[in-house]
Amino acid sequence: MAARNSAPDATWFKAAPAPLVLVSGPESVLGERAIERIVQQVKKREDSVTVTRLDAGAYSRGALMSATSPSLFAEPGIVVVEGAEAMNDEFLADSLAYVAAPDPSVVVVIRHGGGVRGKKLLDALKTAGTPQYTCPAIKKDAELVDFAMGEFERAKRPAPARAVRALVDAIGSDVAELAAACAQLMSDVDGTIDEAAVTKYYGTRVNATGFAVADAAISGKTGEALALVRHAVSTGTDPVPLVAALALKLRTLAKVGAARGRGLDPVRDMKMAPWQVDRARRELQRWNANTLAEAIEQVAQADADIKGGGRAPSFALERVVRRVAGLAAG
Repeated sequence: MAARNSAPDATWFKAAPAPLVLVSGPESVLGERAIERIVQQVKKREDSVTVTRLDAGAYSRGALMSATSPSLFAEPGIVVVEGAEAMNDEFLADSLAYVAAPDPSVVVVIRHGGGVRGKKLLDALKTAGTPQYTCPAIKKDAELVDFAMGEFERAKRPAPARAVRALVDAIGSDVAELAAACAQLMSDVDGTIDEAAVTKYYGTRVNATGFAVADAAISGKTGEALALVRHAVSTGTDPVPLVAALALKLRTLAKVGAARGRGLDPVRDMKMAPWQVDRARRELQRWNANTLAEAIEQVAQADADIKGGGRAPSFALERVVRRVAGLAAG
């Protein structure tokens, strides 16, 4: 194949569809965002789209060709190849062949988390002029602040620097939770997202109270959890951040549990803190996939009830805490 000029790299939030797309870099949250952005853009211009996902590490010969075959798609197709940093030799061979003659009617997105494995493919993609969207690691404090600020700026929502700083201080270094917090604030707060709004949802006092409730509920301590809820509500604490803390706790358990099932290291692969993983693993002894899924559904319903779907926010809060604690207690 004749060499073409390599395409310049762009950041994840500029990701756009093309016959071949490389999403590279270690930050998993940004990688997921870039892929979702591409998928949504294709769906906007097509009535129906088929999305096929392949795992480059557990790949079987011929799967890429089958997924991109015109006979498979009665509608425009997107193929998302995940885990290219752990690709096996079969995927390397098939992908190199595909890069030489990609199907222009299909969008193939290759997600590479970094490292040297698959360098031959990365070089071939670069030579072919494949657009690359980068997802750099977000670890340093300044990077977390920049990320949160970017979330608000891209949504054209005003958020003063001090409010963003307060949000990062409250949430910590978990990029996924920081993104979720930004989304929640933009959904629930009208106008400027200021320090008062951040304090309402994620302030230190409320944060501590919320996680005390979540810890008790997750551990099956129904009486303690309800006592904490009633005290918090009686002293004027908004039920919304209390449910948010419970949701955050359950999502952490779900991520650690899923990592165990997929053979992943949450610290390395999900950028979670070691202490956070150790604690979640201890707490998971009380949970299984079914009870955890039910608890997450109950919290989602309570969140909707508290934000307007129901008439008694305090009752909805107590009810979900009681149900989650009951599931943990068995």
